[in-house]
Amino acid sequence: MGNKANLIFLWATLVAVVAMATEHRPFERTKGINGLEKIIVRDRRGRSFEVYLYGGQVTSWKNEKGEDLLFMSTKAIFKPPTPIRGGIPVLFPQYANTGPLPSHGFVRQRFWEIDAHPPPLPSHPSSSAHVDLILKSSEADSKIWPNKFVYRLRVALGHGGDLILTSRVKNSDVKPFNFTVGLHPYFSVSDISKIQVEGLQNLDYLDQQKNRTRFTDHGKFITFSSQLDRLYLRTPKKIRIVDHNKKKTIVVHKEGYADAVVWNPWEKKVSDLGVEDYKRFVAVEPVAVEKPIKLKPGQEWKGVLQVSVVPSGCSRKSCIPHT
Repeated sequence: MGNKANLIFLWATLVAVVAMATEHRPFERTKGINGLEKIIVRDRRGRSFEVYLYGGQVTSWKNEKGEDLLFMSTKAIFKPPTPIRGGIPVLFPQYANTGPLPSHGFVRQRFWEIDAHPPPLPSHPSSSAHVDLILKSSEADSKIWPNKFVYRLRVALGHGGDLILTSRVKNSDVKPFNFTVGLHPYFSVSDISKIQVEGLQNLDYLDQQKNRTRFTDHGKFITFSSQLDRLYLRTPKKIRIVDHNKKKTIVVHKEGYADAVVWNPWEKKVSDLGVEDYKRFVAVEPVAVEKPIKLKPGQEWKGVLQVSVVPSGCSRKSCIPHT
């Protein structure tokens, strides 16, 4: 009986270990385009995302059907120091050309590392699979921006298939500093002329095609029939992208980012964007621009982007995500 009991115990232990290994499968580290390293993370239902160490940039987010919910330019250049066009670029420590630094800062042109021992994230949304990345300021960076920082980025799949990006920026210097920050997701859509962006009505925005002149948006929603580039101020936490052709809604939930950018270049020539590419994406970007983030030595800022896809015409709580 003793031996039988021991065998049963060992078998149960083995089953438990295998189950844990399946639930918490390690990510896959492999070579991507032009030999650049990328991380592939999958959950048990076959949903996945890919993130390149160059730029700490997510370049793919697929549902269980293998449909990519992010857009990549057909002319994207995977050759440093050129930024990668598409996916979700990280913008830090400056959004666009709002200051003296290179447009959108420089971390999207740096090689990040896997963070093997990240500090805990007590309030992080629950996830089924994730990877942690880290970027520490270098001497070369200090010549561009004389402040020492540590940027931690967790990319995760929620249990419902949501994509979650949690950014943490810590001031590791001996003096305070300010910065603007954002994420630049390119969301895949069926047809830019057949979508609408909801949740930004009656808000002030800066029209970035008119020297950031301030206007108020009195429309019920945003539609696209020409180039549009607006920085909306003091925005709500939730913004929706309704795709009429697909009968789906992309729900963009953000925390820590006070503002939001809505952008599509339409037929404006962009060197690393295909001629017809503008039809297949919209950028709805969580950013903190109007009031720069201020950090004292040792302080940390956190921002969260959580994206889900639900059937159009229902709320997030009452719908089953399509992701």
